[in-house]
Amino acid sequence: MKATRRTVLQGIGGALSLPLLEASAGDAALSSGPPMRFLVVGNPYGAHPDHFFPRDFGTDFRISPTLRSLDWLKDRMTILSHTDHNMVSGHGREISFLSGVLPADSQAFAEKNMSLDQLFARHVGSQVRYPSVGASLEAGIRMSWTANGVEKLPITDPQDLFDHLFLNLTPEQKAVRRRMLERNGSILDTVGSQFERALKQASRSDRQRADQFQTSVRELEQTLADRTTWLEKKKPSFDISEHFTSQVTIANRYDAIFDMIAYAFQTDLTRVASVEFPAALKYTDIDGVNRSYHGCTHNGRKEDLVSELVAIESFQVERLARCLKTLDAIAEPGGEGSLLDHTIVLFGSGMGYGGTHSNRDLPIMVAGGGFAHRGHVDARDNSGRNMPLCNLFVALLQRFGVERDRFNTSTGRFDLA
Repeated sequence: MKATRRTVLQGIGGALSLPLLEASAGDAALSSGPPMRFLVVGNPYGAHPDHFFPRDFGTDFRISPTLRSLDWLKDRMTILSHTDHNMVSGHGREISFLSGVLPADSQAFAEKNMSLDQLFARHVGSQVRYPSVGASLEAGIRMSWTANGVEKLPITDPQDLFDHLFLNLTPEQKAVRRRMLERNGSILDTVGSQFERALKQASRSDRQRADQFQTSVRELEQTLADRTTWLEKKKPSFDISEHFTSQVTIANRYDAIFDMIAYAFQTDLTRVASVEFPAALKYTDIDGVNRSYHGCTHNGRKEDLVSELVAIESFQVERLARCLKTLDAIAEPGGEGSLLDHTIVLFGSGMGYGGTHSNRDLPIMVAGGGFAHRGHVDARDNSGRNMPLCNLFVALLQRFGVERDRFNTSTGRFDLA
């Protein structure tokens, strides 16, 4: 039987492996060393704290049950206890995970509620075909936000992700796409000129709103120009037909997503990626899980429900752990370490623990990136106050090459040299 690309994508994952190539990170990247990448993995309900956080601090900590699949990475990871965005508890605040800011409060901050991944993507710009890639099996976390406060939705079908990253357009499709880009550019030119005329009679508040609109127009114009340039460049090939399997599981589908992102990092298609484990996703094909993800968070401390919740959270970390092993097995050109050494990995949530709807003490783990990792850290200050999570984000921004010493609600920089 000959497997089509769609049939293969439905069954890949656990059997999918990547070639260990010393391949193309782009001429600029090769001349100045490997580029830094960023991978963030998030869920909406946090983690059961007794199973996520290790019981001891320091670099010689004992791995916790939820993080057991990352035991091999202990010397290259940092787990942060007692850090959050200082928000009252309840659903709806978890969307601030990567910004520290709720959309309703965003006007008071320079970056508004722009998420960390999109700030990285803006820094990368047109150096790569895709400034960022977001993927999930369903939408719902609302984790990624643009500079204009617009949610950036993830790609929710592995087939669509494959087509987006690796499927080259036919000459006819390129012609259609080129005409569309030219038409959109013309529309933006027209709208921009109309606003220039309207600004002459606008009030101060209207001018502020118009300035935001013009910023959006300029970003769209740059995006269209970038897409026109990349339209003529061939994408890297990614032949997965030999990995066909008839089994379709949530593990296989997420492994397929992570493998495609790893290869996109390796071939410099993108340097920023986000993967979400959404609230509505069904995990019942995991051993021991019989209820919904959300249902398991309302456990009332019942042992059987807690066990199912921890199984789900451990599964999420296991999928990430498998991806990190893949990144660590890919050597950078020139013998400059592995892909993982040049990938900042962030795992966490904007909610501390779904069982209490707490938005305090967020479960946060950082790995890779060439940091001098610190094991398990108590991030509280001398007064016992939790550290703003944005302090960590400042450290990640600086490692990525973004020169700044503040990010939204930060009060300093977390020491992760």
